[in-house]
This record gives sequence, structure tokens and C-alpha cells, in this order.
Amino acid sequence: MTSSIVSFSVRDFTAALASDAPAPGGGSAAAAAGAMGAGLLAMVVRLTLGKEKYRASWEELEPLMDRLENARTHLLQLVDEDTKAFDAVVAARRLPKETDADKAARQRAIDEANVLAATVPMQTAFFAHEALKNAPAVFEKGNPNAASDAWVAALILHGAALGALANVRINLPGVLAPELSSGFREDARDLEKRAAEALEKTRALAKGRGLAL
Repeated sequence: MTSSIVSFSVRDFTAALASDAPAPGGGSAAAAAGAMGAGLLAMVVRLTLGKEKYRASWEELEPLMDRLENARTHLLQLVDEDTKAFDAVVAARRLPKETDADKAARQRAIDEANVLAATVPMQTAFFAHEALKNAPAVFEKGNPNAASDAWVAALILHGAALGALANVRINLPGVLAPELSSGFREDARDLEKRAAEALEKTRALAKGRGLAL
């Protein structure tokens, strides 16, 4: 796509997702969801800092702001990067293959594009988890009037991480280097486990306030 997806309105972005174009797709949607989740956690922190009745939480929550904003910024960038990665795969497959030199160049381009197509959603999963791991502290120490926002953020970020990892895995058959492919799989398993742990910690807190079953 010629324009930056991240600059779309919510209406236009969801319309693009609903169209018959293959991109933007699940990878960009996961990154956008992750950015929303990080933003929600940042909101809860901001609704806590500076309010005297929550002074006891300031010291613990204040350092989280930069981490959450960093994750949100990277996730927004990855909305576009994911679509660019898909477009790179399509472009590589359209390269000429008339001569042996053409075929070799095309295969190199395809290999590089496939690695990128796995790398970008891995980054999305990483930054979604970077935000998600702060959710238990934000939920527990944050403004209790925004507890549901922190829980929604955790749910969204967990979904974003798992969705991104699904995109990593679907692209791995195109990653031909065994060590690289194995590394992607190991990192994906580790991130999925850590994301689940962060969600469950937040879920336990949410249950205590009657916000989850």
C-alpha cells in the first residue's frame, strides 16, 4: 500500500482489513492491537501518577511509563512493517526466472523476504510482551477506577502476542536455514510461555476484583 497504514482512521483501517486485499492482515492487526493495549496501560499509569490518594504507587509505576510508551511506539511502527514484509515476499516471487542468474537472484530475494516475514511479527510479539509484563503491576497498583482498562489491556496484549507468533510460525517453512528456523521456534515458545504467565498473573488480580471468572 502506498500510504502509511498507521495514519488511517480506525474506520479506514478496519475497512482495509475487511477488503479482499491480503494486506494489511493479521500481522498488522496484531501490532495495532498491541499498541492499543500498551496505550491503555499507559493511561492507567497516568490516571494514578500525580493523584495524592495513590501516592504510595507512584514510585513503582512511574518507571513503567517509558517502557509502555516505548512498546507502543514500536508496535505502531510494526503495523506498517508487517505489511511491507508481506509485500516484499510478493515482490520477490514476481522476479524474473528466465536464466540461471535470474533464478538465483530470485531465490535469494525470496529467502531474505521470508526471513523478514518471520522477523517482523516476532518483533510484534516481543513488544506486546514488553507491555504485557507490566500489566500485573499496573492492575495492582494503578488507579482502581481504571482496573477494567488494565484488564482489557492485558487481554488485548496477550492476543496481540499470540497472533503475532502465529504469523511467525506460518512463515517458518520459508526460512530455509535450519539454525535460524529453530531459533525462531524456540523464541516463539519462550515468548508464548512468558505472555501466558503475565496474563495469568493479571487474571488472578482481576478475579479478586470480580472482573474475571
